[in-house]
Parts: sequence; C-alpha cells; structure tokens
Amino acid sequence: MNQLITISSNENDEQVVSARELHKGLGLKKRFSIWWEQNSKLLIENEDFTSVLSGTVVNNGAKRQLQDYALTIDTAKHLAMQSQTEKGREYRTYFIQVEKAWNSPDMVMKRALQIADKRVIALQIENNHLNLELAEANKKLPFLEWALQTKGLVTPTIIAKKYGKTPVTYTLLQLRTGKRWTQKEAAKKLGVSESTLSKWENAIRFPTMDQVWVIEDTYEVPLSGINFLPENTVKPYKNKQAS
Repeated sequence: MNQLITISSNENDEQVVSARELHKGLGLKKRFSIWWEQNSKLLIENEDFTSVLSGTVVNNGAKRQLQDYALTIDTAKHLAMQSQTEKGREYRTYFIQVEKAWNSPDMVMKRALQIADKRVIALQIENNHLNLELAEANKKLPFLEWALQTKGLVTPTIIAKKYGKTPVTYTLLQLRTGKRWTQKEAAKKLGVSESTLSKWENAIRFPTMDQVWVIEDTYEVPLSGINFLPENTVKPYKNKQAS
C-alpha cells in the first residue's frame, strides 16, 4: 500500500492526518482557509479534529507557523468524499485500508504491548523514587526514635554526645549570615514567613521536626550542628505528674 499522506498517532492512540496536507493532496484550487471554513461547520473540535500549528519555509528561508488541524481518519474520509473528485475517492479508499490495517489483531496486540511497556517503565520510575524516599526516611528513623524516647529537651550537646562528636554548633542566625542570605531570602528557601524565621532565630518559637529536616537540607548542616537555643538557657523537662 503506497503512502498517500503522512499518518501519525495522537496522545489518545488515534491515527490522525494533517488537514493542510490532505487539502494539498486532493489538489483543490480553493485556498485552505476557505476550504476549511466551508467544510468544517459540522465538525466537532477535540472529537473530529484538534487545532495544531504546522511549520513552513517561506521564500527568504525563514520558518513560519501556520494554523493546521489534526483530523481523525473518519473525518479525513468524510472530507475526501466531500471533494467529489477522483482524488477524493482515492484518498477515501486509502484511509479505509489504513483503518483495516490499524485494527488488525496483530496491530491491536502490538499497541497493547507498547502501552503495557510504557506503564511498566512508569511504575519502575515511581518505585525508584519511593525507594529513594524510603532510604532517606530510614536514615532519620533511628535518631527520631531515640529523640522521642528521650525525656527533656534534646539539645545539640546531647545529640553530639550520643554520636561521639564534639558539640560544635551554630545558631540559625549564624547559619543564615554565613550563607550571606537576607532574612527574606532564607525564609523563602525554608518555605516559611519572615516573621516565623525571625521568631526561630530569636528563640521565641521553634521549628517542628519536619521543618528541622528542611533546615538541615537548606543550610547543609546536620541536626547536631544546629543550636536552636543557647545552651545556658535550656530549661530541663519536668514531668508534672512526678512533681
């Protein structure tokens, strides 16, 4: 079967052809815009056709964008017959042959396998992302379990002692100024308001554990290296029931 016109597939796995290419192939004398206006009145956009842009090269060699339409095979058959020409009948017969080949058992199975392969690849990518997220969460889990079991405020000194490290710590203000960020810039990177960051830096309020992870990643400093409260102002936790 000789190819009369370029046939492609859209995102819905439907065969489509260019209205401009069909108009040219039919050898019609009417300008494309007039032909389309007269013959598309009963067509439904996004069902029988979709609006697209096609490129063409003009005399000076520059490329120019032209309005085009991606036609379904049924629509293309209809427009070919409307031309009432020998070329129109030739194109209609061609489109019928294309449809038969497209809907043959072998082609249906081939497309089904291609769709299945795409889904498998998408699931593999999603699974890889989930594994990375899980691995990252597992890195933080031991510390989180320990912190939840520890009575009292978990200070940087306590964290450093647990991991056998010297408690070299920095306040949030020192971390920000070390990056040469304004409070507005830092707040944007941390996903909080300037007011919230100001309260953190002045130990008026404290970030949640989820926010702590963001602070770690943003300032590129481990939790053990961040001092949210000066050590000499830390008040020990008191259990009201025990007092």
